[in-house]
Amino acid sequence: QVQLVESGGGLVQPGGSLRLSCAAAGFAFRLSPMKWVRQAPGKGLEWVSGIHWTGSPTIYTDSVKGRFTISRDNARNTLYLQMSSLKPEDTAVYYCATGLHGADAPPALRGQGTQVTVSS
Repeated sequence: QVQLVESGGGLVQPGGSLRLSCAAAGFAFRLSPMKWVRQAPGKGLEWVSGIHWTGSPTIYTDSVKGRFTISRDNARNTLYLQMSSLKPEDTAVYYCATGLHGADAPPALRGQGTQVTVSS
């Protein structure tokens, strides 16, 4: 069964940086495209970024292009999201999930999430 555990969230000032990690187990991570989605307060899930199982290509939603970088370490079964130049509108719970694109991320196929709060 898919097991995903996100970490690395926290409170950061606008313009700051955070690096999220997602530890994967229970499935063939190295052969799976992966993505990050987020859910802001009172809103639905929003797709953020995806990465092919080989590490390339990577894709991003327009609002994070040039600020976020998705990567993976297949030897460590870990997915990453480096976030910089953070804005208040990036505040959300961030989830990693299987798949490359789309906001669909059923609870069985995503982690418990990590909270990112961007505020001064």
